[in-house]
Amino acid sequence: MVKEDWIQSYIDSPEKHRKLYQRTLIIIVISQIFGGAGLAAGVTVGALLAQDMLGADSFAGVPAALFTLGSAGAALLVGRLSQQFGRRIGLATGFLVGGIGAIGVVISALTSNILLLFASLLIYGAGTATNLQARYAGTDLANSKQRATAVSIAMVSTTFGAVAGPNLVNILGRFATSIGVPALAGPFILAAAAYILAGLVLFTLLRPDPLVVAKAIANKQRKEESNYLAENSSQLTIQKRGIVVGATIMILTQIVMISIMTMTPVHMGHHGHGLKEIGIVIGFHIGAMYLPSLMTGFLVDKIGRTAMAIASGATLLVAGILAAIAPADSMVLLTCGLALLGLGWNFGLISGTALIVDATNPSTRAKTQGSVDVLIALSGASGGALSGMVVANSSYATLSIAGGIISLLLIPVVVWSRKTNLTESNNSLQGKSKKYSEKGMSEKL
Repeated sequence: MVKEDWIQSYIDSPEKHRKLYQRTLIIIVISQIFGGAGLAAGVTVGALLAQDMLGADSFAGVPAALFTLGSAGAALLVGRLSQQFGRRIGLATGFLVGGIGAIGVVISALTSNILLLFASLLIYGAGTATNLQARYAGTDLANSKQRATAVSIAMVSTTFGAVAGPNLVNILGRFATSIGVPALAGPFILAAAAYILAGLVLFTLLRPDPLVVAKAIANKQRKEESNYLAENSSQLTIQKRGIVVGATIMILTQIVMISIMTMTPVHMGHHGHGLKEIGIVIGFHIGAMYLPSLMTGFLVDKIGRTAMAIASGATLLVAGILAAIAPADSMVLLTCGLALLGLGWNFGLISGTALIVDATNPSTRAKTQGSVDVLIALSGASGGALSGMVVANSSYATLSIAGGIISLLLIPVVVWSRKTNLTESNNSLQGKSKKYSEKGMSEKL
């Protein structure tokens, strides 16, 4: 009874609701700073570590494939846990498991155990999945005009850790060597500590749980919503389509981004660039993935999801072309290409996420979001695995151009969806107008 009264106080008080929304965002920001640092390790040196241990370029995409495949299973787990127990338990569990995976990577490098490396990278992927799932936590208590902005706040906070990580590669490598660990495993020591700290922050501080409160508010409104949807069945169709389109946007952007990003360190290594230069390029790339988020969130809320999804496709196309034509010794062009790659991904992820949140309600939201993130992770795993094969059998330029062409598929998808939704909305309004008109005539008669 006490718990019910406590939750009811957030339902009845808009001021308490607002303060909880703001507090939730602050906690998400803190956890995402740590989470970003953990994420950066696998992105920066994962491919190089596999190349070093396996001795073949064609397997350099395996780490990205493994930790994105692991993130697929973790996304499902975190989504289910969040739906049943709240965001606090789901997100904390995901980050802690990711930290354990990072520890396993370090041990595998110490023992030169390939099987342990692969298993640990799968587990490490839980941190990647949780880092992405955390963006949804800020939207649970947001209204429709705040959702993209809430996503962007969670993502931009990831920048601080994610950009610092790649630029600490040399320092972490020296530290690892000083304690008898291979230099390339150094960043995974940081990842282990960062993911575990992120999990502890969420487990300790994310109270009251935003999803639990949001579900209670939704339950109160359920009767009105059920009556409305019963009268307007086309709205259900529009919502389902919103989920499909939002997922498609994020899947395509993930494939393109992971494919090109995974092979960039290997491409640079083949042309004489060291860890410092690779860290700088990847640092700019990750910065562009997250740092523009506040601007992107504002634009998605103001000018619309469709416009920003189209901008994502166009930006990724330019990024692919630039990465393909950039001379291997040109740090400037490579950095610009990878920065645009990150920016295009940012546009796609925030617009796609906003569409998913728009099309779901709290009673099923976390479960749906987890399922969508599974598809995103699997697409990333496919892109990571295939990228090494494409470069080994063709070239980095071919991979980059192919990625740019794939990104163009975003444009017809969102345009088709917008036209179809407008048609169905107009038909629905005409149907309701006719219904009310007939009702009025009947009453007069």
